[in-house]
Amino acid sequence: MSGAVAPDLAALTWRDLENGADGADARTVLVVPLGATEQHGPHLPLSTDTDIAVALAVRLAARVRSAVVAAPVAFGASGEHQGFPGTLSIGQEAVQLLVIELVRSAAATFSRTVLVSAHGGNARPLDRAVRHLRAEKHDVLAFSPRWDGDAHAGRTETSLMLALAPEKVRLDRAEAGDTSPIESLMPRLRAGGLRAVTANGVLGDPAGASAEEGERLLSRAVDDLVSLVTSR
Repeated sequence: MSGAVAPDLAALTWRDLENGADGADARTVLVVPLGATEQHGPHLPLSTDTDIAVALAVRLAARVRSAVVAAPVAFGASGEHQGFPGTLSIGQEAVQLLVIELVRSAAATFSRTVLVSAHGGNARPLDRAVRHLRAEKHDVLAFSPRWDGDAHAGRTETSLMLALAPEKVRLDRAEAGDTSPIESLMPRLRAGGLRAVTANGVLGDPAGASAEEGERLLSRAVDDLVSLVTSR
């Protein structure tokens, strides 16, 4: 990864964004991390999806000189996790409306908005919002990483968090959850949420997770994201 520091929108002034003020590169692409505040088993923080989305967005902006990173949207559609304490869900309709209004507003300053979502529950409302925005002729891209491995709070996400924020990972609490194929769990999951299929909130097994594996996963995802943004 490049040693460049990704620009943080919240730290800039409006003059910094006006025609590349003070000799800086013009910032024409807004990157918005979309995450969630939801349970990730007994060993990962509620911020897991948000932390991953932020990392992807920051690494993208470090490689695309015209990009600036917005503050993350830390609440998503997480109703299926509501049976576990700490989960905060705003629902699909709110996510869809938030994205639409945010991109409309961003269009006054930026020529393109890139939405980077690391929470699966945001997929449907994000897709609907993007289709709506494109019908309004906004230049908007959406990206969600496709990880190989288990579905939730298992080896994949544990490795990612070990690479990003090891101080937040409580490996002494890590334990396997339901390791059945996610397809076989979907009927019960849709009917009763995560609590209906896993007592500890894990779908998979965090055993064998490592920071090295997490870094490899992140690097591949960032390459895919950069390719998407630079090819369109």
